[in-house]
Amino acid sequence: MTDRAALIEASFAAAIAAAGDPVPLVYARLFAMHPGMEAEFWRDRSGAIRGEMLTRVFEAIMDMAGPQQWARLYIESEAVTHDNYGISRHVFADFFPLVAATIRDAAGSALTPAMVAAWDDLLSEVSDMIAQLPGSDTPQRVHDVEAILPTGVRGISFPAS
Repeated sequence: MTDRAALIEASFAAAIAAAGDPVPLVYARLFAMHPGMEAEFWRDRSGAIRGEMLTRVFEAIMDMAGPQQWARLYIESEAVTHDNYGISRHVFADFFPLVAATIRDAAGSALTPAMVAAWDDLLSEVSDMIAQLPGSDTPQRVHDVEAILPTGVRGISFPAS
């Protein structure tokens, strides 16, 4: 494991030790920053989709911080996938710094200057990579649950696929 990966992993451990499950913290920050995104998770009643998404982001961060065997292609493909979901590219790009800020806040005084530097280095690399991707011409979808679902349908449950 590289020094950068070890420092980022240590920041994850410090954040989880101090604040517990980071999933609600990350998504509260996402929804505060981009309120329309909450409507995108209307099917995620249990939080499983958010948890799975954040787990994959953590795995990609650790690969980017260390061996860089697969995360670049994964992030590039997820940018295109999210384009097709109607998620704007700037919202997609905001997610990595948002995760880092959540981890930093949760870790609090346990966060060292070396951990901050490791995160800053990684975020710069991810930001540059996303900025170099071809732009998306997919129009952003309407992010208003009331506009998507008719009145009274919010409680509908869909069969598992």
